[in-house]
Amino acid sequence: MDLFSKCYDFTRADEIKKTGLYPYFRAIEENEGPVVQIEGRKIIMAGSNNYLGLTAHPKVKEAAIKAVEKYGTGCSGSRYLTGTLDLHIELEYRLAKFFNKEAVLLFSTGYQTAQGIIPTLVQRGDYIISDKDNHACIVAGNLMAKGAMAEFVRYKHNDMDDLERVIQKLPADSGKLIVSDGVFSTGGEIVNLPQLNKIAKEYKARILIDDAHSVGVIGKGGRGTASEFNLENGIDLTMGTFSKTFASLGGFVAGEERVINYIKHYAPALIFSASPTPASVAAALAALDILEAHPELVTKLIRNATKVRNAFKEAGFKVTEGRTAIVPVIVGDDGLAFKMWRMLYDAGVFVNVFISPGVPAGRQMMRTSYMAAHEDSHLDSIVDIFKDVGKKLGVI
Repeated sequence: MDLFSKCYDFTRADEIKKTGLYPYFRAIEENEGPVVQIEGRKIIMAGSNNYLGLTAHPKVKEAAIKAVEKYGTGCSGSRYLTGTLDLHIELEYRLAKFFNKEAVLLFSTGYQTAQGIIPTLVQRGDYIISDKDNHACIVAGNLMAKGAMAEFVRYKHNDMDDLERVIQKLPADSGKLIVSDGVFSTGGEIVNLPQLNKIAKEYKARILIDDAHSVGVIGKGGRGTASEFNLENGIDLTMGTFSKTFASLGGFVAGEERVINYIKHYAPALIFSASPTPASVAAALAALDILEAHPELVTKLIRNATKVRNAFKEAGFKVTEGRTAIVPVIVGDDGLAFKMWRMLYDAGVFVNVFISPGVPAGRQMMRTSYMAAHEDSHLDSIVDIFKDVGKKLGVI
């Protein structure tokens, strides 16, 4: 069989494009934060992970420009060799202080971070215990570890009884790492961290929490999931990304100095990758400055998301419960999801459409997410357009 047969046989995207309902790879021509320009039209953005709206902040843009002027456009090497700048070290120090951890290590992308942590720590005879709804980057890290002869088991989504059922079957003397999203990227739920932590301690397991959608969203001053539950000292490792709250690109892991030092010297994802660019690191530093100086942005973000969530529920939409920036509207059918996305887009609102198999059948959704930069006028327009489209399609 020809290796490329699967490519030639893949026609689903082409079929959707012919209907005019294809929602992916739309090019943004201008970005003002809560409003973007696509195909020459101004559209309210209700699908971005730019949670504090800092990608368009003047101080963030200025920091990136100055970094390029001083350091150039790239580092031309890995952190291990010629790719470490004083900017990298400064951001690691600042983040460690922000999260109240001993040390932080930067990676070039958030996706890459899980691949740098999990297979580096979990090896032959060790076990990964992973939530079934964890982000794809964690799944990739799990599979890499499994390929190196580690063991990989899963438990039902955010189900602590099932976590205990799974973990109690594992050898008592084995190394164990429980891995979970802090805020789950599809539904916006928060992990039951107090119970997860209790189980981890009882069964002598370590904990890795992915706070990609938590930092800047929950916790004291936006410090994430551990802070939200006053468990900063109970969580072993926290990973995250700069592509959301920090308005940039890259990833990080925070934890004990000895553990971070080990990852730094053994993780292929770090050693064999070019380091984060000067502009990316400087932008993340500027975003951190703003977050620390203006924690009220976190309050406004959650206020905005809560306002829309409540309005959607009052209108009769099927909305998942939560208290994060992610507000999914369940429509339950691929075709209906595509139609609803197109009608929302034509009316001036951009959202993310999630279809099967990316989500289970019956859970197809409009995944909306909000920013501190949204004003009431933006939010009211989003709700009004959703109501109009929802009625026309019979969703409400």
